[in-house]
Amino acid sequence: MNKIQVIGLKKKFLERRTRKRFPGQCKHREDCLVLNDLNFSIQQGCFTCFVGPSGCGKSTLLKIIAGFEPATKGKVLIDGKELSAPSERHVFIFQEDGLFPWLTARQNVAIGARHIEDPERRRHEIEEHLDLVGLAGFEEHYPHELSGGMKRRAEVARALIVEPDILFMDEPFGALDFVTRLQMREEMVNVHTMFDMTILFITHDIDEALQLGDQVIVLSDRPSKIKADLKLDFPHPRDLSTGPMADIRKEIYYQMGLHPAL
Repeated sequence: MNKIQVIGLKKKFLERRTRKRFPGQCKHREDCLVLNDLNFSIQQGCFTCFVGPSGCGKSTLLKIIAGFEPATKGKVLIDGKELSAPSERHVFIFQEDGLFPWLTARQNVAIGARHIEDPERRRHEIEEHLDLVGLAGFEEHYPHELSGGMKRRAEVARALIVEPDILFMDEPFGALDFVTRLQMREEMVNVHTMFDMTILFITHDIDEALQLGDQVIVLSDRPSKIKADLKLDFPHPRDLSTGPMADIRKEIYYQMGLHPAL
């Protein structure tokens, strides 16, 4: 069953940057086409990863699907109904640290539990979600006392306790060190296995997309089109060095104009 359908989606905006940051960037004050006639669907419960060059509009696409930004043309259907506004059942984890610095890990997660009226059940759910993401023993720590990975875990716990229908994640592990990123990938696989939710995940890391995704959508340079829409029906953990996963990895590298042996 289609959870999300993106139909004929286009997005234009006025280029406000004066300094060129990436190839294909429009001139200052120019009307710029970013997303060009995107069409794809995402199934219920699918973990979908988006990869593409910097500046190609991945974050813009995610914000449009979440209802935070309007499309110039086309539409987004969720459960068969055209999207008109953000939903409280759709939770967004941005690139930047989203924890409140004056609140402890427990208090940050508790913000997501405000819908639980019974105090005892609320307390139990908060403790359970902190334990789920490996923050047991760090409940009273403030964000400045937590590592980058722990902060991300707290944000994931806060998102999950809302019981989201769709979880949007905009390059959430980009600032983490290599080992912590691997740990967070493993945790996200476990989270997706445990919870029946649709996840939309942006990453620049091709291997990350292949290790996490049930579906990988590859975007081109601006104005962005879909270069590949790949379905990955492979069990976890996934070995990307041999077999069909290695072939898919090479295909994505070539689609992005890269050599897989770099």
